[in-house]
Amino acid sequence: MDRIFRHIEKEMTHVNIQGCNPILHARSKNYFWEGKGALSVKTFKNGRAFYQAGHGHFAVDEGNYLLLNRDQEYSITIESEVPVESFCIFFPEMMVEEVYHDTMASNEQLLDNPDFSKSKSVDFVEKTYSDQWIAAALLQIKAGYTNKPFDRTWLEEKLYELAYGLLKAHRQVNNEIMKLPSLKASTRKELYKRIQIGHEFISAYFDQSLTLADIARAACLSPNHFLRNYKQLFGMSPHQFLTEKRLQEANRLLLQTDKSITAICLEVGFQSPSSFSGLFSKRFSMTPSQYRQKR
Repeated sequence: MDRIFRHIEKEMTHVNIQGCNPILHARSKNYFWEGKGALSVKTFKNGRAFYQAGHGHFAVDEGNYLLLNRDQEYSITIESEVPVESFCIFFPEMMVEEVYHDTMASNEQLLDNPDFSKSKSVDFVEKTYSDQWIAAALLQIKAGYTNKPFDRTWLEEKLYELAYGLLKAHRQVNNEIMKLPSLKASTRKELYKRIQIGHEFISAYFDQSLTLADIARAACLSPNHFLRNYKQLFGMSPHQFLTEKRLQEANRLLLQTDKSITAICLEVGFQSPSSFSGLFSKRFSMTPSQYRQKR
């Protein structure tokens, strides 16, 4: 894998933007790395990558993307039977701050003072996102990057557009934070981050035996405090989300693999095949074996 990444970095020397190599594109079955870097968006295809950043545990696959702040220390682990494809974007320093400055100031203010170097840094909530517009923008960048000849100016424009999309998602997160009950904005934001850490913990380890205490401990909250605010934020309980996550993964495995129904049941975290079959039938209006016949 190190050979692959060195090769990619060599290829990218001609597309530096403001001193930053903006794209990392690679494939690997097994990989581990730890360190810190620029504000970045992580996407993966044909498998999952596991990240640890701060107190959070994140699983990133084809259905979401992970956003990490600049200088955040993190580690990535990939362990897969098939090559997992990564496509990660690293923003040049101050690019997002420039976009933030431009969106917050009027045309008159920008004409009088175009300097954004003293703009307030943007502190994104580090979590997995599923924004459809951003997902489409990332696919467009990936398609343009992998099709030669490559256009550096085109990429720079796309990065500015993507930064604007991330800031829109950031504003939506701030609206979600306002849902939480607290008089102090700083308390609401910290509580939101901790609930998200618990939510990401479920998403990352749904196939394991999890208790409410395990999840709340990961979020550094008491079980009741976590439960009450999780339901306030997501409109369902942690157990309901855990069950849905397991059923969706079973759905995928039934359609895309030849594993037995019992093996799938155990792989996604259910302990009883009969209980799994009942929950699956209730969720998808057919038994697992009937669903598999749809292939």
